[in-house]
Amino acid sequence: MASKLNQLRGRTVEVSSFVAKNGGAYYKQLMEKNKQYIQDPPSVETCQLLANQLFYTRLASIPGRYEAFWKELDSVKQLLKRRNELKIEDAGIVALFGIECFAWFCAGEIVDEDLP
Repeated sequence: MASKLNQLRGRTVEVSSFVAKNGGAYYKQLMEKNKQYIQDPPSVETCQLLANQLFYTRLASIPGRYEAFWKELDSVKQLLKRRNELKIEDAGIVALFGIECFAWFCAGEIVDEDLP
């Protein structure tokens, strides 16, 4: 156990020194590459305006997502109605969808446990 802790410490020192050495250059490169997304002047009011725009844009997209959800659910119902003529590809897609739903459920439970 102590050797694992020493390995972890050594790796942490390596990573922190790498970040200290290359972090500034990476930050500058990242900002230069994405300067079209930077709002000028950077003020609290500008940030609040952008936050409100994001919130209300997402709120406005709910009806479209709601409609898409029901279309997807209808297609699943149709698939279940004709399950006798189901191809192996369709069965694989259904299985992957079920696994994905289960994984999101598990991730939500894990996150929920970690929250205070």
